[in-house]
Amino acid sequence: MAKQATHFLCSECGWSGSKWFGRCPECGQWGTIAEFHEARPSAAARTKIARTRGQATAQTASSGNAQSAKQGDFDGTDIRMIRTAPLSGVEGLAQPITEVDKQSVQRISTSFEEFDRVLGSGIVPGSVVLVAGEPGIGKSTLLLETAGKVAAANPQYQVLYVSGEESASQVRMRASRIHAIYKNLLLASTTDLGTVLGLLESTKPLLTIVDSAQTIISADVDGIAGGSTQVREVASALIDMAKTYDIPVLLVGHVTKDGSIAGPRTLEHLVDVVCQFEGDAQTALRLLRATKNRFGPTDEVGCFDMSGEGIEEVTDPSQIFLSQTGAAASADGSGQTDASNGGAETTIPETEGTCVTFTVDGHRSLPIEVQSLVTTSALPTPRRAVNGIDSSRLAMLIAVLHRHGRVSVLSNDVYLSTIAGGLAKEPACDLAIALALASAAQHTPIPRNYVALGEISLTGQIRPVPRLEQRLREAARLGFTHALIPVRRSGTRVQHVPGITVIEVPTLARALSVLDLHKRRAVRMD
Repeated sequence: MAKQATHFLCSECGWSGSKWFGRCPECGQWGTIAEFHEARPSAAARTKIARTRGQATAQTASSGNAQSAKQGDFDGTDIRMIRTAPLSGVEGLAQPITEVDKQSVQRISTSFEEFDRVLGSGIVPGSVVLVAGEPGIGKSTLLLETAGKVAAANPQYQVLYVSGEESASQVRMRASRIHAIYKNLLLASTTDLGTVLGLLESTKPLLTIVDSAQTIISADVDGIAGGSTQVREVASALIDMAKTYDIPVLLVGHVTKDGSIAGPRTLEHLVDVVCQFEGDAQTALRLLRATKNRFGPTDEVGCFDMSGEGIEEVTDPSQIFLSQTGAAASADGSGQTDASNGGAETTIPETEGTCVTFTVDGHRSLPIEVQSLVTTSALPTPRRAVNGIDSSRLAMLIAVLHRHGRVSVLSNDVYLSTIAGGLAKEPACDLAIALALASAAQHTPIPRNYVALGEISLTGQIRPVPRLEQRLREAARLGFTHALIPVRRSGTRVQHVPGITVIEVPTLARALSVLDLHKRRAVRMD
């Protein structure tokens, strides 16, 4: 028997070769090449191939084409490469799409409104959802609490939670902490794929959670746990079982150092839904995004809050991204009630270096408060520190502010940040960032009831932003009364939003003039 050739496969781009490399010669990624064992055909398949090849050889030889028979070329098809023979009697399986039955699918609710919206109104029976995220971000907690809520809402069905990373007692301790103890919630701790498939077949649960794809292994496939071969086999087997018995599977996936999902790229292609669970380890805010969804939108985002009691959904995350001085309670400038002062109304002073903008994430508009600090630099090279903002974007805005806004912070240390881990990386946040820098440099606060929306070009012009009306409506709902927006293009108009006054600014210089930030002053250190 001929020796089986050894191949090496890159899990990132799919490159294959006969030699191992530490760095993939195709995509340049390090440590992504692993040994790949190609599946051999079964004995019955090899017999069928040999029989088919012999018949084809005899047929070709009888026709007088001996040279073609010697080379094994039969009508352009190399029989030696055929492993799966075509079946007969399958004509009735294909039918016109107009005759396909339009059956309505009853989705399974996770009892998390945020989770259901990201998935597209719930979990589709028979689907496989991959939830990936960094270690310790809360993937297992989210899915265990989801399993508990589904079990509580459907007491007549069973919910299966399979853990390959923790023992059943450890999962029980975490379930007690998040109040997910129900009789119809089944726990199993195993790393064997055959055991997992057997549990699915015997219990036929309403929902199955497998934690995780990188810890489950198959005894029938070579390779280590988490390798490309094993992950592909685990995913294929779970998908086949889910489609056969109409059981939805939530599969936990690990990520690499650069944030991509560990394992072969085909894993993301095989599953139906791919969700990313994101968040800053230093904050309690968690965001769930769908990067692939065969049954719903891919531009939705769900907001969650991590606490000692588990995961809690945040249906209105607006107040999370605003500080006390920028909250809606004080946006009208009327002040807040101080309980320690006998209920007297106190006025919160305006703070320099802050400006509020609105970013669109999916179908939701979120407020982002940008805070800036500008000080005199004691270093030959001024320091630039950012959090939640693109550093290269900041460098461009500083240059535009100096050239077209006549406010220079080139020789100063600049510190820029957002509240509660919010991201101000959308171009529509440019105007708010520039105004926050000018406010800090000029020691002039921006009124709390103002918001700024607009993209700044290299020429200092304010460019339009998408979904402007949606942003303005959310700003009005939170109590903001004035908005600096770009000049509308000819032929386009924004509907009037009650409660908010729109101020159109064509350039950055005009925006600075409206807020009295255009005068050049020396930056002093307090």
